[in-house]
Amino acid sequence: PTANKHNPTMAAKAAAAAAAAASKYGPLWGRGYETFLHRRILSVTGTSDHATTYLQGLVTSDLTSEPRAPREESMENVHTLSGVVNDADDIDDGGGSVEISYGDAAAEGGGGEGQIEEEVPVRFTSKMRSTCFLDHRGRILTDAILWKRTLNTNTDGSDTTQKETTEYLIDVPETTADLLYAHLKQHKLRRSKIKLADKSEELSVHAVYGTLNAEGAPPGYLAAMDPRHPSLGMRILSVGKEIVDADNKDDAADTTPNANEAVNEDTNTDRNKRNVHFENLMNKHFSPTPGTYTVLRTLAGIAEGSEITSRTALETNQEFLNAISFTKGCYLGQELTARSQFTGVVRKRIVPVMIVDTEVEVPRPWVMASMIQDLGEEDGVEKIFGGMKTVGEEEEKKESDGDGGEEKKKKSKVELKGYIPPPLPKLSAAGAGSIVSMIMGSVNMQEPSSSKDEEGNPQEGAGEENDSNAKEEEMKRMEELKRLQQSGQQLQSEIIELAIPGSSIIDKKDGKTIGKIVSAPAPGTTVVLAQMRLDRLGLLGNAQKWNRTNRIMIGDGTKEYRYLPYLPLWWPEIDGATGKEKIVEEKKEEEEEELDEL
Repeated sequence: PTANKHNPTMAAKAAAAAAAAASKYGPLWGRGYETFLHRRILSVTGTSDHATTYLQGLVTSDLTSEPRAPREESMENVHTLSGVVNDADDIDDGGGSVEISYGDAAAEGGGGEGQIEEEVPVRFTSKMRSTCFLDHRGRILTDAILWKRTLNTNTDGSDTTQKETTEYLIDVPETTADLLYAHLKQHKLRRSKIKLADKSEELSVHAVYGTLNAEGAPPGYLAAMDPRHPSLGMRILSVGKEIVDADNKDDAADTTPNANEAVNEDTNTDRNKRNVHFENLMNKHFSPTPGTYTVLRTLAGIAEGSEITSRTALETNQEFLNAISFTKGCYLGQELTARSQFTGVVRKRIVPVMIVDTEVEVPRPWVMASMIQDLGEEDGVEKIFGGMKTVGEEEEKKESDGDGGEEKKKKSKVELKGYIPPPLPKLSAAGAGSIVSMIMGSVNMQEPSSSKDEEGNPQEGAGEENDSNAKEEEMKRMEELKRLQQSGQQLQSEIIELAIPGSSIIDKKDGKTIGKIVSAPAPGTTVVLAQMRLDRLGLLGNAQKWNRTNRIMIGDGTKEYRYLPYLPLWWPEIDGATGKEKIVEEKKEEEEEELDEL
């Protein structure tokens, strides 16, 4: 970072490289790290394949095969604030092209400093995967992240005879850890050759944001990109005994809790020693950003822990997060999950919802989405982009030969690259955060125009009148920003009080409940996770449409608000007939062949 500050070219290349790497999975969050104080680590250990066999019958993912990588997102498929226009001079005449994309704009952010030769490797392997545990009814107990590692333990004390042991470390939210531990004990047979343990006070888990490279973890650490989606950051698990041993030799001052640790936590625990070691390691490169994960996953539309307990796997989007295998053998709760996938209709899903005041101007992505839902895809796009045609369509126009001769007919093309935007805005966590910042007034003011040049000298022709106008404009902007911030803080206070888990979202138009709050608003925002009826979002059937002029009430409140739902970047295209992923014929045939083989 120091080198980049003094070398603009290097900084530009680094920015371009980051933009190119991030284009596969959307924009990344800002750089930082976080230590998780409210997650638990449970251990399942067994020789040979006993631990794998035991868990295979309890989890929704297939532990005998490599996990699928998260779906890569072409930036042309993202619903954006504005298009990128090529050959703008020809737009009025029907020429040029419009891309529904900001991929090029992001890449150009590097300053055009040459071509990117190598992308950051993003690997997903069986050493870490996302999964769920279900009860006998097929309802979720909890989600979890499974770490897998191989241990070599001597069985007779010799140096030559070793027996391979497999250990699964289950990274689970604190709110559902006890429930899961009891569930694991319940399904462990008396003669089972596995061991269960709670290692929450022995190990520690962390996250690093703003990178896609999880290679080269230091000794004693396991690292991998979050298997649900890389935009959630790199997951790190501190497991090495050498870390604790090294910490025992440090001075007492080195184990003093800092701002990223619980104030009353015992500083002598192995977990705390690991936290301090990790923070000392990371402070050389990243800044601590406690609380980022809660904001990030809420903006990304990911519910976890007690937020999804007792719900079905498809209602909580677990199939989109690579937590479910529909081709593995039997497991506890499989029947309901399989039936929902292959025969049922998903009528409700958890989605991120931005709640705003009814007086706030609706941001452009939702205006465009409302137009597309009201007018239909073709008519909506035609109105948004001024009657432009899609790729391949031609129109005739007359063109003079330049000498006053007769006009000639010329074929011209208007290109609309990318697919038609979805019924709702499709946003990354970073994109949603930017919109929230603008609405809430949490933005940095731009410097007012000055009558002085870069060196501070008065510009030629500049006078007191220019300075007076600039100061007046600055005062107006500051007053508007202050007004936005005050109204934003007031709105946040209201939503925090009303939007508690379980509260209903009621449509003022007909008085019907259209959703239930799943999680409280992310800190500093009015974005909540809610289980919404897909038909009221315009995602299921044609009877209902989402409208940007909607008015809702939350829970027992009487004040009216407006809700702005959006689709997370990692969502696939939704089939309007089933509420599930829209499957093209080729993919459908492949899945049928896999099922026939089983």
